[in-house]
Amino acid sequence: MIVNRQNFEYKGRVLISKAKVTAPFRKEGIFNNEGCFLYFREAGFKMQSYNVKNIPIKSNEAVLLQCGTYYFDLVSSMESEMVDVFAIHLIPEHLKTIYGDDLPLIIEKSQKAKKEQIIGSSSIIARFIDSLEFYFENPEVVTDDILELKVKELILLLIKTENINSIADLISDLYAPQTTQLRIVVDTHLYSNLSVDELAKLSNLSLSSFKREFKKAYNDSPQHYINSKRLEKAQHLLKTTALSISDIAYDTGFNDPQYFTRLFTKNIGASPSEFRNSKQI
Repeated sequence: MIVNRQNFEYKGRVLISKAKVTAPFRKEGIFNNEGCFLYFREAGFKMQSYNVKNIPIKSNEAVLLQCGTYYFDLVSSMESEMVDVFAIHLIPEHLKTIYGDDLPLIIEKSQKAKKEQIIGSSSIIARFIDSLEFYFENPEVVTDDILELKVKELILLLIKTENINSIADLISDLYAPQTTQLRIVVDTHLYSNLSVDELAKLSNLSLSSFKREFKKAYNDSPQHYINSKRLEKAQHLLKTTALSISDIAYDTGFNDPQYFTRLFTKNIGASPSEFRNSKQI
């Protein structure tokens, strides 16, 4: 749950923001043709992107995100605990304005980029985040000039913390946005607890477009294909492991073990317990 959010805008778009959240919390982040630097203060998160799932981000770590859609799940032992999340958006048009002709110097000798890069806990980055607090406490002093300086400061600090390739790759990638491959999304998250709508967003497609492209790729509807694959894996686990029915349900991407049991029984012709017992005879 988002308790409070503060935004600083630059040329009509949010550039720097701070949000206070409490668990349980799932946040969808959509960064179309932009990058983002996220810092999680005193709490861990798990992140899922188009081609990876459940990336752990520890307390006081940051992550550099490139173009795409992400999901963040707060990991906290105290549901009432308040957590600060800071975001700095790296938008191509803004970077061109801020850096002008100096931008090629930053991206020079860039290597092949990853979609995301974890920035380990660093006192340098922590101090930079602390410096932002002054402006959130005194928003009346914030100007475009100050916001430009903070973006430049962040990029220089990331370079100092040995993340020069990551920031160079990210900025370089912003000028050549990537197209997400539907098959990578589906194969990566086949057994994740994500809905068809969430898979569509990870693919940067509307729900209707996702279903249409899915049909072309798999000659099946998303829900039928995904359920079939999950039940297929469930049968394998029932035959080869001693995992509980509930654990198998969760491991194959079903949120509700009772729904899993009903679906399994309807499609396989026997309950999970009956299926397991029949294979042991």
